[in-house]
Amino acid sequence: MCFRARIVLARLSCKLPFSACGLVLIMQAHRHLHTTDKMSMIELDPPGFQPPRPMAGDEGSRRTVLYGGYTVFSVFQPVFSVSHRRAIGYHASLRAHDEHAKQVPSHEVFTQAARRGDLLELGRLAESLHLGNFNAFDSHDEWLFLSLHPAALMDTSYGDALLAGLKALGLPPQRVVLEVSEQAGGETTRFAEIVDSLRKSGFLIALDGFGAKHSNIDRVWNLRPDIVTLDRCILAQASEHSHIERVLPGLVSLLHESGQLVLMGGLSTERDALIALECNVDFVQGAFFAGASVDPVKPQAAAGLMDSLSAALRERVAARERAQSARLAPYVTALETAAAQLVAGESVAQATAPLLTLGETARCFVLDGSGRQIGDNVLPPGRASQRAKRFRPLLHSEGASWERRPYFIQAMRAPGRVHLTPPYLSINEAHLCVTASIAAHTPNGTQVLCVDINWEVAAHRN
Repeated sequence: MCFRARIVLARLSCKLPFSACGLVLIMQAHRHLHTTDKMSMIELDPPGFQPPRPMAGDEGSRRTVLYGGYTVFSVFQPVFSVSHRRAIGYHASLRAHDEHAKQVPSHEVFTQAARRGDLLELGRLAESLHLGNFNAFDSHDEWLFLSLHPAALMDTSYGDALLAGLKALGLPPQRVVLEVSEQAGGETTRFAEIVDSLRKSGFLIALDGFGAKHSNIDRVWNLRPDIVTLDRCILAQASEHSHIERVLPGLVSLLHESGQLVLMGGLSTERDALIALECNVDFVQGAFFAGASVDPVKPQAAAGLMDSLSAALRERVAARERAQSARLAPYVTALETAAAQLVAGESVAQATAPLLTLGETARCFVLDGSGRQIGDNVLPPGRASQRAKRFRPLLHSEGASWERRPYFIQAMRAPGRVHLTPPYLSINEAHLCVTASIAAHTPNGTQVLCVDINWEVAAHRN
């Protein structure tokens, strides 16, 4: 059995010439090129090897590649804009079937190519295949998302060859999003220079797989991609762990503030899709919206689904807010009563005594008009925790300044009303809490009375 292979680029009833990109890349691979009226071949086998014949079947004008007994073809999975409610691009990938039309996992084809030393050539030909088939879509605005092999990316001639192929097809580079693996590029400086060169040529750059393994935000800042694709593992963890789902919107917000659009892929269920919408990603992709196909989707294919998801998300958020309001109602009432007692001249200990009897009260404290804490925290009796012991240096807060905290700012803007923070990490014991606050005009001047509610326990119980 030979360890080389012949790749046959079959032109199947196509009105357009095969992408020059593939031919340029082939020539750069220093392979011998043969041409006939029917097909172009790259000789990768010793003399005497008999390649499988091209199989058109019902594929019409679709281009295919015959490799090692497999028919390899392009499929395109749409990428949808959440705001526009339509497909704004297509992610290209390979599929294969054998001579009996049995589907073969694409990774088997690439494994075979790697074993034979043809991996880079097959990857380049795949790009040419995708470009030609995408061009046949006759679309004018959508992007084509191409995954780059790290070795191809580090080849300085890669960009020129790809540009030549695009020019032959009449596709501007602005229509192509080059997906760069988050784990690719060991030489950070050179890698960043190559990516920057591709960007200057007109290509959009997507950093793929952010959040996997040893991801770091400085990778985003150094490469400055146009789009960041979150790794599937982030979605999987958010689906299993509520605290990860809770912080995911903050991660997306950080990427937005850094200048990147955010794509979340691998969405296969309604829950996945709702997580994506709630954390405010820009683009979504996955089987829940549309699977990979050889044909483009209709422009408004996902509009109805997006509308249904938006309605479901509104109800989900409303239900959560109703549950939160019910959970916090006793604390709001007790805080209003305590503030009235402070105004009447009661001491902090006397005014907050009923608050301290509520199950998840972590502490009460009072701030002056500049955000400085008056006195120490008032704690529920006999409720010391292991966490409190571990964070003992942070427990005593007399004189601490909380002027930049939302609970102080909001209370001072609207005195007499109770304000509630979203769940956040309390510095006192490094636990998740919600702070309720109210500003009142007391005999000692304007003061802000606050209560920290242990949200981890409260949320778990509900």
